[in-house]
Amino acid sequence: MRRNATDYERTLIFSDAAVRRLRAHRHPAFPRNYELWYTYATGYNAALNRAINEALERSPTISEDELDSLYETYLSPLRLSDRVDHVGSRILDEIVQVADILKDARGQKLDYVQKLESISERARRMGASGAPLETLAQSLLAATNATVSKTVELERRLGEAQDEMQELHHALELVRVESLTDPLTGLANRKYLESTLERALKEAADGKPFSVLVIDIDHFKTFNDTFGHLTGDQVLRLVALSLKQNVKGPDLAARFGGEEFAIVLGASDVNAALAVGERIRRAVMTKDLVKRSTGEHLGRVTVSVGVATWRSGDTGQTVVDRADRCLYAAKRNGRNLVVAETDVLARNEDLAHLRIIA
Repeated sequence: MRRNATDYERTLIFSDAAVRRLRAHRHPAFPRNYELWYTYATGYNAALNRAINEALERSPTISEDELDSLYETYLSPLRLSDRVDHVGSRILDEIVQVADILKDARGQKLDYVQKLESISERARRMGASGAPLETLAQSLLAATNATVSKTVELERRLGEAQDEMQELHHALELVRVESLTDPLTGLANRKYLESTLERALKEAADGKPFSVLVIDIDHFKTFNDTFGHLTGDQVLRLVALSLKQNVKGPDLAARFGGEEFAIVLGASDVNAALAVGERIRRAVMTKDLVKRSTGEHLGRVTVSVGVATWRSGDTGQTVVDRADRCLYAAKRNGRNLVVAETDVLARNEDLAHLRIIA
């Protein structure tokens, strides 16, 4: 994704906020401490921000022990790996148990066959001697009943193993979804966005071009500075909701950092993408922002949108870059606009070569 002057300025703001927190709480400027406060400043991790805000309500300062605990709980790169390892171990245990059950079943089958062979031999001898078959029938019935009983027990154990495997499959699916989801907005994260772009590129090569929308919240820093990060989080969720309501089916809406969002529209030309961007712009603009804690009306939020469509020879990065340049053309032309490329996107976002929807 893009790296530009705006990224530079915004990340410096986050960095300054993180350093101020380190100083205010007198925390050593270790990389993990800085990472935690930087993440808090971005509002990217909703669960972390909630936990820190609750801790600050209890006490004006956060101890180093609390900071370590917060990092291990919400940011440690080992968390997801540990969960995957745990589920993987349980699956291996279940596989071993099922293998043991199948081994028992083979053993029972062999035992039953041997009993039938023994009874068959006894029948041959009893027939030759004229002895009654009642004793033989009782032996056969006893062997059959024992096998049926063991079969019922095996079915019970297999049923339990199946239930456990389904539970483990669900647990792995939750881990997979979590690894691809932005925790604050519930949209896809940047990792999922990039994999979707790769898939869209393959489909485009087969004759199914796609479009990309890059969306940025107008004056988002003002909301954060004026009303605080909790209100900023509310703004992000509001915009995310508008994206979810206007992106359907196989199309993907994602957050890839800060107040920036992206949409990948499969099998969509520039006109279809423009229509989606316009619906989102209007949907966001019509929502009235209310501060939950006080009920105070904070005004309305707007977004700027840039649109680009795949061309032969494109990579995911080049499509996004063109949409990004359209976005910044919208920003410089007054914001609250949807701007799409035409046949040629001029250097320096020359608006004469862009189509603008007000």
